[in-house]
Amino acid sequence: MLRFGAHEMNPADVNLYLVGFMGTGKTTVGRAVGQKLGFQVLDSDHEIERQQGKSIPEIFAQDGEPAFRAMERAFIEGGHPAERTLVACGGGLVVQPGMLERLQQKGVVVCLHASLDTILQRTARHRNRPLLDVEDPAERIRTLYAAREPIYKRSGTVILTDARPLNDIAAHVIRAWRRDAADFARAATARASR
Repeated sequence: MLRFGAHEMNPADVNLYLVGFMGTGKTTVGRAVGQKLGFQVLDSDHEIERQQGKSIPEIFAQDGEPAFRAMERAFIEGGHPAERTLVACGGGLVVQPGMLERLQQKGVVVCLHASLDTILQRTARHRNRPLLDVEDPAERIRTLYAAREPIYKRSGTVILTDARPLNDIAAHVIRAWRRDAADFARAATARASR
């Protein structure tokens, strides 16, 4: 639950949720932003791996994608602090019905975006993505990207990460968070005083 000192929420305490397609830089940008804000940084995928004692590919293979999505939902519902935390969300987390709205109730949501070419380059280096463990990973990326893009675009401020220095991206995320955190805190304070 959010804490309200005299029914006022401090905008500097509002959680930040980074969403976006795989390979857009959520974990890397999240670490940089978290360090600058003094926030705890959690990666939803890494936290689920830690809690389950197995990798995401193992979870997909042994338990299936629906079980993994339920683990994501449980993590968002109660597996992280309600304040001063940045969560780098797995690429499919926000696509689940109701999850975008749930994140928006818990804090500020910022979407990181990259071109398909950039995503293809970045994901080619990593083999721990079970959704890409298919005959044609590039085609799978194109299909998932097309299906998910409308949801990402309505998730909050969208920040392009292609060919930009990390410090520039982090500064842009922080500006968006500060603006939206002030609005979030005002709304939370108004709800608490009713």
